[in-house]
Amino acid sequence: MAQQPGETSERYSKASAISWLWRTLSRWSLVRLWRLSSRLGPLVYRFNKREREVTERNLDVVYPRLSALKRKTLAQHSLRHSTATMLELGHAWMAEPHKVEASILAVHGRDKLDNARAEGRGVIVLAPHFGNWEVLNFWLSNHFPFTAMYEPPKMAALDPVIRQGRERMGAQLVPTNPRGVAALLKALKRSEAIGILPDQEPDWGSGVFAPFFGRDAYTATLLPKLVARTQARVVTGIALRVPGKGFEIHFLDADERVYDPDDIQSATGVNASVEAAIALAPAQYQWEYKRYRKTIQEQQQLANFRDYRIY
Repeated sequence: MAQQPGETSERYSKASAISWLWRTLSRWSLVRLWRLSSRLGPLVYRFNKREREVTERNLDVVYPRLSALKRKTLAQHSLRHSTATMLELGHAWMAEPHKVEASILAVHGRDKLDNARAEGRGVIVLAPHFGNWEVLNFWLSNHFPFTAMYEPPKMAALDPVIRQGRERMGAQLVPTNPRGVAALLKALKRSEAIGILPDQEPDWGSGVFAPFFGRDAYTATLLPKLVARTQARVVTGIALRVPGKGFEIHFLDADERVYDPDDIQSATGVNASVEAAIALAPAQYQWEYKRYRKTIQEQQQLANFRDYRIY
């Protein structure tokens, strides 16, 4: 169905307003943004039923041994951090580069990338939705030849804004299709760095079920294909928020199972790598994502597969 002129105009108006807001917030200090998140976060928890319920359901699955009160508190802190991430997008995409670089207080594990490239190997950075992953993208593309897959936003008018923000330090964005995969392979063979989202649920046929905090989660199988063809090193990369002050970037060795040619073993290693990163600061993970949306019962086309869903 074709869009009506009024609908198109409204979308552009919304996109312009969002872009203006990001631009405005890019001039704010991180401490000011964190203080704003302390006011908005509780409102998100109280009034955004979908975000609250998904966050709490995921935490019920992941941390069953925590008391109900501690899980509720963790959910509140998580949504505050997610709010802070949204407020900081202008900082990562539009603030003066020297300002963003100065907000990166420390980088731990850079040698893992430097050593791999010195050996003539590419580096695959598993970048989960933790802390501020856009700051991680900024640092990687500012210090290494860096390629990452990119899927345009649903609000098409925001595409040039987001693309410019992510590419401004030299990152190459490639589509989430076979052409994009080919570009990733070429980058790795040039001993460059690439980024992969390890915690995004793939389409049917592009993943396998592997445990994530003890529950099967449908996990992409792109990684073992890239490793098998390039012998790349795999690390987990995160930009940990130091509230009101900046970020600390950590590169962690991935679980050794990521190098296994078996898809399920590799996916298990990917999920274990994400778990290890989350353990650094569980509240900074984006728990409002429906990580367990797909189920084995649905894949098996059981008549009652809906009974196994948790949301």
